[in-house]
Amino acid sequence: MSEKIIFPIRINRYLTLKGLSARRSAADSLIEAGLVFINGKQAGLGDRVQETDRVIVLKNNLHAKKLIYIAFYKPKEIAIKDAINIPGAFSTDQLDKESEGLIILTNDKRIMERIPNPRFVHEKEYDIEIIEKIPAARAEKNIGSGIVANGQKISAKKVKILGSHKMTVIMLEGEKEQISKILSSLQLTIKTLRRKRIMNILLGDMKPGESRPLEDTDRKAFLASFGLK
Repeated sequence: MSEKIIFPIRINRYLTLKGLSARRSAADSLIEAGLVFINGKQAGLGDRVQETDRVIVLKNNLHAKKLIYIAFYKPKEIAIKDAINIPGAFSTDQLDKESEGLIILTNDKRIMERIPNPRFVHEKEYDIEIIEKIPAARAEKNIGSGIVANGQKISAKKVKILGSHKMTVIMLEGEKEQISKILSSLQLTIKTLRRKRIMNILLGDMKPGESRPLEDTDRKAFLASFGLK
């Protein structure tokens, strides 16, 4: 007869009683590997589970390879390499230390192989705050038409001015350096930059440092964008 779960309960004990790990030490290993989530937030040792909480284990066998796909809100002032604490996972693109927002983490090496291929280009949407006042009358047109830098055309797919100092920009090439070059041509300087969308995957109401696994529709769409299932 299985032991009754009495809430609230420590997460490692919960995993053991639910049969998601063979013993408590194995549960601790899952948690330390960043593979356990409570209500979309990565669990830590000592966290407690309430009866209404949603617990997800991305991999219940540390020795069996399971592909993971995670949306993560990279905080400002933290490099991606320092933000990732899931063994074997990597970010599918870059977001510099001074910027914040959505990145996608995965351990699927097939994606790494496809990222450099120009066939697999993805929309990335940013909220940007500008130090100077934006010349709205010409900014949308000029940012959209882009510039030529080092013999390469750099342009935004879509621009929307939201106020005298704010805009949203959709890029197919999402590095901040490219956005900065376009804005610099208008004598505009980025104060803050937050990525809020990659393809159909939204940052949503996640807070800096929070993450959630891509599930069902999001995961299928993400894989399909790289020609995968």
